[in-house]
Amino acid sequence: MVALIVILFPPMVIAFLLVMERVEEPLRRPTSPREVAEFLESATPGEVDTLAASGIRRAMARWRRRRRSRVRQSTEPLV
Repeated sequence: MVALIVILFPPMVIAFLLVMERVEEPLRRPTSPREVAEFLESATPGEVDTLAASGIRRAMARWRRRRRSRVRQSTEPLV
């Protein structure tokens, strides 16, 4: 049993690190001035409240999610 744990632990740690790197990548990406300008032009009141309460990173994340969902909805085929 101990040998199995010794053999499986390093690959599990590496897999965890790879997943965490993928999760952290969007958080490390800086916000471009163009994105900030687009945000200020099209932000909803809730997104502006998020900006005031939590800062630019959370507000931009919320705005990007809204934009992505809008793009997905517009690319779905009409039945």
